[in-house]
Amino acid sequence: MDPLDIALRFGLLVPAIVIHEVAHGWAALALGDTTARDKGRLSLNPVQHIDPWGTILLPLLLVAILGFGFGYAKPVPINPYRFKNYRQGMFLTGIAGPASNLVLAVICGLAFRMMAQGIIRDVLLLFGLLNLVLMFFNLIPLPPLDGSRVLPLFLSDRGMAIYDQIERYGFVIILAVVWLVPSFLGFNPLSWYISRTAFPLMFLLAGLG
Repeated sequence: MDPLDIALRFGLLVPAIVIHEVAHGWAALALGDTTARDKGRLSLNPVQHIDPWGTILLPLLLVAILGFGFGYAKPVPINPYRFKNYRQGMFLTGIAGPASNLVLAVICGLAFRMMAQGIIRDVLLLFGLLNLVLMFFNLIPLPPLDGSRVLPLFLSDRGMAIYDQIERYGFVIILAVVWLVPSFLGFNPLSWYISRTAFPLMFLLAGLG
């Protein structure tokens, strides 16, 4: 991929990641947890949220290799014990991140429909698509991804204990899906998943499909 194209995709992905992460903090604040606000993590300043691997190196590698990427910022701190309902609070704060990406994608899709042909229109389409990639990736129900926050709503106390044990290995599982499975099976489940979720939805939002 052309270096300028990689730089553009990376430059658009970073604000999507930051807004995603800040949305978790705003949701927690709305539910009564002031931890993120008290620690200054409700800012949209990327410097406050950058994780060297998750926000810079990982997205750059994925964009260069796959043509699309995802990443993560330093997790916004929350204290779920300040929620009136622990499991419901975890779900709502977890889903706030993907919801923010969906809102951005919808805005991009609407703006794309109203603009004439040009580079800004192309950038809007790409930014919307990257937001949907980030959203659908985070909706995978594996800890520590946001999709895993749905599971506690349906688990017993014993199930929660098992879930907590699995959560510590979640990122290892994700890396295996991204890197090892394609190497051994010659099939990339993540690319297959994104191509059948994020891309069709963005085309629909933009009026292209």
